[in-house]
Amino acid sequence: WRVLAIYMFVAVSLSEQQALKQACPSCDASPLCNCSSMGVDFIPLGLTAKITELNLAHNRIKCIQSQDLQQAVNLRALLLQSNKISSIDEDSFQSLAKLELLDLSNNSLAHVSPVWFGHLFSLQHLHLQGNSYRDLGESSPFSSLRNLSSLHLGNPQFSVIRQGNFEGIELLHKLWIDGSNLSQYEQGSLKSIRKINHMIINLRNSNIFSEILRDLLHSVTWLEVTEIKLPVEKKSLVQNSTRPFRIQKLTFKEAFFTDQTLSRAIVLLKAVTSLKELEAVDCVLEGQGDWNTDEIKRSGQSFVETVTIINAIIQNFHLFLDLAGMESQINNLKRLTIASSNVFMVPCKLASHFSSLLYLDFHDNLLTNKRLNETICEGSWHSLQTLNLSQNSLKFLEQIANYTSRLPKLNNLDISQNNFGEIPDVCEWPKTLKYLNLSSTRIPRVTTCIPRTLEVLDVSANNLKEFGLQLPFLKELYLTRNHLKALPGATPIPNLVALSVRRNKLNSFSKEEFEGAQVGAVHLSVMECHRSLVVSMICVLVFLVILLLVAVGYKYHVVWYMRMTWAWLRAKRKPKRAPPKDVCYDAFVSYSENDSEWVENTMVRQLEQACPPFRLCLHKRDFVPGKWIVDNIIDSIEKSRKTLFVLSEHFVRSEWCKYELDFSHFRLFDENNDAAILVLLEPIQSKAIPKRFCKLRKIMNTKTYLEWPAGEEQQQVFWENLKAALKS
Repeated sequence: WRVLAIYMFVAVSLSEQQALKQACPSCDASPLCNCSSMGVDFIPLGLTAKITELNLAHNRIKCIQSQDLQQAVNLRALLLQSNKISSIDEDSFQSLAKLELLDLSNNSLAHVSPVWFGHLFSLQHLHLQGNSYRDLGESSPFSSLRNLSSLHLGNPQFSVIRQGNFEGIELLHKLWIDGSNLSQYEQGSLKSIRKINHMIINLRNSNIFSEILRDLLHSVTWLEVTEIKLPVEKKSLVQNSTRPFRIQKLTFKEAFFTDQTLSRAIVLLKAVTSLKELEAVDCVLEGQGDWNTDEIKRSGQSFVETVTIINAIIQNFHLFLDLAGMESQINNLKRLTIASSNVFMVPCKLASHFSSLLYLDFHDNLLTNKRLNETICEGSWHSLQTLNLSQNSLKFLEQIANYTSRLPKLNNLDISQNNFGEIPDVCEWPKTLKYLNLSSTRIPRVTTCIPRTLEVLDVSANNLKEFGLQLPFLKELYLTRNHLKALPGATPIPNLVALSVRRNKLNSFSKEEFEGAQVGAVHLSVMECHRSLVVSMICVLVFLVILLLVAVGYKYHVVWYMRMTWAWLRAKRKPKRAPPKDVCYDAFVSYSENDSEWVENTMVRQLEQACPPFRLCLHKRDFVPGKWIVDNIIDSIEKSRKTLFVLSEHFVRSEWCKYELDFSHFRLFDENNDAAILVLLEPIQSKAIPKRFCKLRKIMNTKTYLEWPAGEEQQQVFWENLKAALKS
């Protein structure tokens, strides 16, 4: 019977492996299993622990069952997007503790269950968008996802966001919500997330936009809103909010504005003092610039430093007003981009008030020479350093040079992709000009119109047949896509370090083209003569010194002492105890990774499933991702009522256990209280304790500790004593 049982087991295993190989040939011997777009309607059998990435996207899978992924315990990425999944068993992902990416987007899920994600402790990226659920339930489906970094959710049917839906999430790098038909938002729902680096929300319901923005003032750094029809908001955006705010950048994409809504928005956003950058991409403005400039002026100065407008659609742009009255609002602006938006001029009166502007980009617009004369009038753009006028309708290079010479600080000018055709012999440029882009301007030759002050010159994609200018300060020269038959001479450009001559008509190089100082007149140092040898010797010497320092540091634990000293100084500056409202855990558990099976499968189960349950802080589960581990240790000890040490031979050999013991000493034992609990998992010989664990020797001699017994009856007493110690 044993032989028969073994035979049956092997036969089943082989049949499952064969089925997997047939369903997905790439899974045969590779940890990366790509089964996308293969028409499969179930998760293949025979998935094993060797697979780390499983791609089943764009198939016909309808359900995920308990046993489907049970053996894939080392899975890091699971891609199930664009299937027909409508059913997921509660324990389908229970064995995927190492999973970092889960993509369930564009399926048929009618609800989102928190049970699905209960064991996904390592999950960083979760994609749930494009399903058919209408809400996220009454509570948070994400409460156990402590390592979550990016979250994508929502769909055209998604209509409600409730308070508590995001409980458990503290930090997100990116949050993307498809709320195109969102009709109900409970105020405060997004406040539970303490920090969001970048949030994108598709929102058409203008009535809830302001409520969401108020909730995000203190958490989001960059907010991107798409498809919004901006409302005429009357209430303050910072009502009942305290400074400082976190939001720095606000982007509108495919949004719709009127003169009235835009005017009101300018007023309200001034109260958000942290906002430094505004961006509008592919937006529509129904109006002519008839803004309430009196109200805007009364509302005070704007704190925004960067404004970017790309592809603004204004139907009657030629009737747009001159924005008289807005002069006082642009004094602090430093960077302005208005591209692909049919700009044909800026009134001189308005231009003269851009006193702090350093960067101006008007590429792909309708500027002509005549309008440019008005735009860059005398006394305008006082501080401007970079100007981009590429892809306009400019002609007559001499006039362009004359207009830009009015800019006393200009050093970077891009006038590429205009049609100059001819180039004069003499031009007057700004004396500070160092970078000039004349590429794709159809100039047939270069003359002394090009300023001698240049360090970078780009004349690519023209009709040049030769280049013979004398430019003593030039460092970079770009001559790509011309008709050159010979290289430019070296003497007129002595400081050149970069030359691009791709796609020309060069067929030979003459000696004169590389002429320089004669060898007899050149005096080279040892470094210049034997550069490779000297560099090699220096690298070897530096490597040996670093190796010596590493060896000394390792032998005498120098790095450890330096980090401990720094952490000790920081810990001493903090208050002795965290405020009661900041205490989140009953105990912080310090243990060796080698004892993790007992801690996580035995002790955690006994304590967290007790009645009432204890809340334990474990480094694997509860440390904040991306944070320095030393800061994680200090914060976790401060937020815990007790510190529980699981002592073993492995513990005394662990460097991080030593850190945790010392930090606990700094923050807890110095207060002469009983905040430390010692659990002796196995007998420890005193001679086995390293000298650096002097505090452990002292603590074990002065404090009572609990020993883990072998018998089941004594174990029950052990658990009762441990629970009593945690409650004390």
